[in-house]
Amino acid sequence: MNKVIDKLKEIDTGEIGIILFSSKEQRYDTALNSELTVPLASAAKVAIAFCVAKWVEENTYNWEDLVNEISFNPEEDSKELYPHLQNRKSLPLREAVEVMIACHDSYVAKSIVNFCGGWKKLNNSIQSYFPTISVTESPRDIENKGQLNQLLEIVIQIFQGYKTQPLLWTPIINGLVRQKGNVNHIPTHHLNHMTGGLDNVVIDIGIIGDFNKDPFIFAVGAINLPNRFTNQAADKIIMEAMNLLYDEYLKKLDSRT
Repeated sequence: MNKVIDKLKEIDTGEIGIILFSSKEQRYDTALNSELTVPLASAAKVAIAFCVAKWVEENTYNWEDLVNEISFNPEEDSKELYPHLQNRKSLPLREAVEVMIACHDSYVAKSIVNFCGGWKKLNNSIQSYFPTISVTESPRDIENKGQLNQLLEIVIQIFQGYKTQPLLWTPIINGLVRQKGNVNHIPTHHLNHMTGGLDNVVIDIGIIGDFNKDPFIFAVGAINLPNRFTNQAADKIIMEAMNLLYDEYLKKLDSRT
């Protein structure tokens, strides 16, 4: 994994962090600045979805509950991924969560949170599991943030939960699998993740590798970067690091066969 770390260290402006969990060995493989606090941007929607799944597990809500006053953010891609839903004004909670994740949709996120009791209730629930994470209605709010290591823990719990209780966690997994966000030569079905970004922030959390063949679970974040709308150097390095990470996964996979 040293190649991944060395590649990320080529980012010479700002701060970069990564933490990796091997589902095969059930251990943390790689860490650099794992306690880095990063603005979440769209990645906050994974935390929202996690909370909703826990409420469903506790029977506070049901995946078939109807979320009313649904609207879709026209700046996201639900028109392409879910064209059949565009005129719907209500969705079952499970579908709303899937669309929120798949399309990074802040409008659908707001509808879900309002249905479930509001942002204060949501944050109280999130912070009972992950104290550093807070979520706000606006993805750009400076209070919408969390530590990389706790963001990784959310994805680990979602992945492991799906293995033991697939019906409970399927709406989140469906969203992660369906959303777009390709990285060079990594097959799309081997990268089930959630990205977030601001003009000087990058975050990517998810599952890399064959979902049923001991994938890696990862969280990568960078802050205080040069303006990404005019300078793509950090994005390029992070993409190269992701490719190296996938290569490491393939090497481990080959060594087991």
